[in-house]
Amino acid sequence: MIIVFWIVAALTAQYWMPYSPLDMVGRRLQPPNLTNLFGTDGLGRDIFSRTLSGAVYSIPIAFFVVCVGGLLGSCLGAIAGFFGGWTNTIIMRLVDVTLSFPPMLLAMAVAASLGPGLWTATAAMIAVWWPLYTRLMQAQVISVKQMEHVDAAISSGVKRGRLLSKYILPLCWTPMLINATMDFGQVVLLAASLSFIGLGAAPPAPEWGAMVSDGAVNFYYWWIAAAPGVAILSVVLALNFIGDRVRDILDPRKA
Repeated sequence: MIIVFWIVAALTAQYWMPYSPLDMVGRRLQPPNLTNLFGTDGLGRDIFSRTLSGAVYSIPIAFFVVCVGGLLGSCLGAIAGFFGGWTNTIIMRLVDVTLSFPPMLLAMAVAASLGPGLWTATAAMIAVWWPLYTRLMQAQVISVKQMEHVDAAISSGVKRGRLLSKYILPLCWTPMLINATMDFGQVVLLAASLSFIGLGAAPPAPEWGAMVSDGAVNFYYWWIAAAPGVAILSVVLALNFIGDRVRDILDPRKA
């Protein structure tokens, strides 16, 4: 229900939120009241409207990063696990080099080198996320490749492309899906972290991490950071619960 609410907010909030998220609608730094439910920020903008608008940035970015990073990593992992040899060595050493950096530090380095902005932050998060799927898919392909039905297909003369697409990959996607559902919340958190330090969405975009950063500047006006902070908490917690449930449903060991 929480995720459905935020998806609906991302799609329709512009039609029913009380104020524009970019307009000054009242006095600066007003606490929550009947006119401004979550108060106003340092520029007199309505925090309730800005929090609803923040879903437009955070949820689509998380979906895009997980999909692109998962697809890219899965393709590379499938190639590495299926062909082996030098192909596997080159791809997996690149994965090892990427994973040797702390995720937040690598994302900061990529975003800083490309310049602040929403799309550069998205590219930075994809650069952090694809190696996880590459390693997972490579291990799955190597495991499935040793099964008897694959040996039978090879004996019957099945071509390599068909062997990979029909006999191996269909048995590898379940762990990838479980991992993807668990990663959605982490991507939302990473996106907010990049915006918090100024490497994400550029002002005056109502992105949750940037709003929490504004609250840190105006530390004694707690309501500025409280609303976007609770929004981040609700989304991450709900996505983690969904990921846990999907894992319980799809894990054959718990069937």
